[in-house]
Amino acid sequence: MVSNLMNTYSRLPVTFVKGEGVWLWDDHGERYLDALAGIAVCGLGHCHPRLTKAICEQARTLIHTSNLYHIDKQERLADRLIELSGMDNAFFCNSGAEANETAIKLARLHGHNKGIALPTIIVMERSFHGRTMATLTASGNRKVQAGFEPLLTGFVRVPYNNMEAVTQVAVNNKDVVAVLVEPFQGEGGVNIPEAHYLQQLRNLCNQYGWLLMLDEVQSGIGRSGKWFAFQHSNIVPDVMTLAKGLGAGVAIGACLAKGVAAEIFKPGNHASTFGGNPLACAAAIETLAVIAEENLLDHAMKLGDFMRDRLKNQLADVPGVVQVRGQGLIIGIELSVPCGDLVKKALEKKLLINVTSDKVIRLLPAFVMQPGEAEQVVDMTCLLIKEFLNG
Repeated sequence: MVSNLMNTYSRLPVTFVKGEGVWLWDDHGERYLDALAGIAVCGLGHCHPRLTKAICEQARTLIHTSNLYHIDKQERLADRLIELSGMDNAFFCNSGAEANETAIKLARLHGHNKGIALPTIIVMERSFHGRTMATLTASGNRKVQAGFEPLLTGFVRVPYNNMEAVTQVAVNNKDVVAVLVEPFQGEGGVNIPEAHYLQQLRNLCNQYGWLLMLDEVQSGIGRSGKWFAFQHSNIVPDVMTLAKGLGAGVAIGACLAKGVAAEIFKPGNHASTFGGNPLACAAAIETLAVIAEENLLDHAMKLGDFMRDRLKNQLADVPGVVQVRGQGLIIGIELSVPCGDLVKKALEKKLLINVTSDKVIRLLPAFVMQPGEAEQVVDMTCLLIKEFLNG
């Protein structure tokens, strides 16, 4: 069949038509166990009854007006996010890339307000912040940048989880205004930094008057076992970006700010046509309510520990398995060889997984996954890994 879609995805040979919980059905009626959740999006699983009810009720009432007017649901969502995070205010958009664009613009404007002609943001190797021009420039992934030069100026890159490198930049570059960093790297290979890394970055930012900007697009909204991954480190950022799990499948992004960062934007500095529309905000409000009322943060923490322990036990003596790592319900299994073929092999077994950074199998289950389903994911994944490495 000839497709009229642009050739931007290497799509797998399956079409899903229905979902419920952690299960998906294709157009032939075959059922699949979903351990990817739309790449960390569908934290409530597929078609959670409370979420679908909230979306339908809002769609019957009001879908979109404009940010020219007050939007009650947007105000309510901001109030809840500020309450949960300790930040001061929020800007709503439609994706993680847009949220990170907002943060980058905010940092640059902050620099210009301080009289810095070329405001510079420290970013990390192996990071991923999006595919717009500014966010792909900020990303530490040459694959997403290739062919889109000239890239933007105003970024300096250092190794992730390396405070000495950041300190060297601080000494030698007086144009730095911010650090943009993921609390853990998802696309970069499920890389978890040392325990004090974010605290040390916070201290350095305080010392030099920089903004600490956390990209929590993948780690936020419960994925780490807390509302936000920074809460594991006993710090508060100046700027934080969110998307993915915030709407549990409905497109919404957010940029939250605190202190001086919360006062930078003025009317006309930034905007979004669809950002914070009533439909998306209704979905996000209900998502946060379900996570809280169904105690899904604690469940995500315990289930993630259970899955990693089971993976480690089954893969302990398997040559070619480098490490099992993660936090909450983001799980990485690093192999010694590229393993992208495992995605198709898993699909053939009716299991949805992902491979990132060439050698890391990534699992991102929904928070509603039950222990029996988690056992299936682990056991099937381990069997696939063993067959692959022995093949």
